[in-house]
Amino acid sequence: MSERGAWRTVAALAGLNVLSFIDRQLLAALAPLLIADLGLSRAQIGLLVGLAFMSLYAVGTLAAGVLADRWSRPRLVAAGLGAWSAATALTATASGFAPLSFWRGLVGIGEATLPATALSMIGDRVPRSRLGLANGLFYAGIPAGYALSFALAGAVAPRFGWRACFLSLGLAGLVGVGLVWRMADPPRRGGGGGAPSGLRATALAALRAVAARPALSLAILAGTLLVYASASSQHTITWLVEEHGFPFPRAAFLSAAITLAAGLAGNLGIGALTDRAHRRHPGGRLIALAGLGAAGLAGALVFYRVPVASPLFFPAWFVASAWLLGWYGPLIAVIDEMAPPGARASVIGLGLLVVNLVGVAGGAWVTGLVGDRAGLTRGLSWSLAPAAAGVALLALVGLSQSRRPGDGSAPAS
Repeated sequence: MSERGAWRTVAALAGLNVLSFIDRQLLAALAPLLIADLGLSRAQIGLLVGLAFMSLYAVGTLAAGVLADRWSRPRLVAAGLGAWSAATALTATASGFAPLSFWRGLVGIGEATLPATALSMIGDRVPRSRLGLANGLFYAGIPAGYALSFALAGAVAPRFGWRACFLSLGLAGLVGVGLVWRMADPPRRGGGGGAPSGLRATALAALRAVAARPALSLAILAGTLLVYASASSQHTITWLVEEHGFPFPRAAFLSAAITLAAGLAGNLGIGALTDRAHRRHPGGRLIALAGLGAAGLAGALVFYRVPVASPLFFPAWFVASAWLLGWYGPLIAVIDEMAPPGARASVIGLGLLVVNLVGVAGGAWVTGLVGDRAGLTRGLSWSLAPAAAGVALLALVGLSQSRRPGDGSAPAS
């Protein structure tokens, strides 16, 4: 396939990721209104964006990764798109925590079909030397989706209510199911896609592949620690409204603007810089990612601790958002490179299961609990400690790979 066609595929899959993150983040964007209207606590918001969603999403991601190594990937994603869009629309009927949890779980099952499936398709169409940038483009769907969810909440909810946001977004997603169903499935690099085998057998094979590669296991652990802080940042709008006195529309629109600008800069910039480091020497992608992470977490700490009137507040918010939303693509590129041929989607799915079930679910919930008891400023600040440990682990694995270039992460064309 031509290089232009490969990047068109990346763009189409990135567009789907944008839609998935609008759906995923909308509840967090509307959190102050849900707290006021339905009497929810911060911890319950943390559970809704974390455990209620992630428990099913994480397990579903592994299952989808296994299926993606065997069956038509576009049709798998189309089925998931239909499911998560219908569940998003039906979230408009929720009257409390329990029904919100139910619909969020169904959204999680549907969205689970996308990440490992799309990333394996990108890995089959883009040269390895450009994989960090390509994955960065895909994960640019995070800041774009977050920003659009904030903008949707700020524009629609004050006029028509929070229920209209869920209903309109779900109906929009249902329109795209037929288009995704007709997408072409690229030839699989290194084989795979043969006769279906058992879900359990394939999942166990992915687990054995990870266990046999210590560097791969440590990379997944590092991602689990990093995502704790990224997940906790979903409380930012609530923090701005309740602890800094921002009106909800202003908090939503400011979050949209900074998330979009900083998130895109982070995804594209971190992807390009880590690709460059990867081409220069083994382990370079991980070492560069660790250095950028140290700077990003320093910016996040300043953002959470300085007053709004400080001249550092908005620049630190930008730096923090660039890192918290931008590290995913390069780390997935590392996992993709270390995974065995023919099982890459399964291994990515397993990695995402661990990262999401432990890091995302835990980060959002624990930060909400701390916020209920001691304030979100403290909860958000504490969320950076696990992420700092993840950055240190990235550096250690990168240095190890530099000394042993044969262990799965040597530069590839």
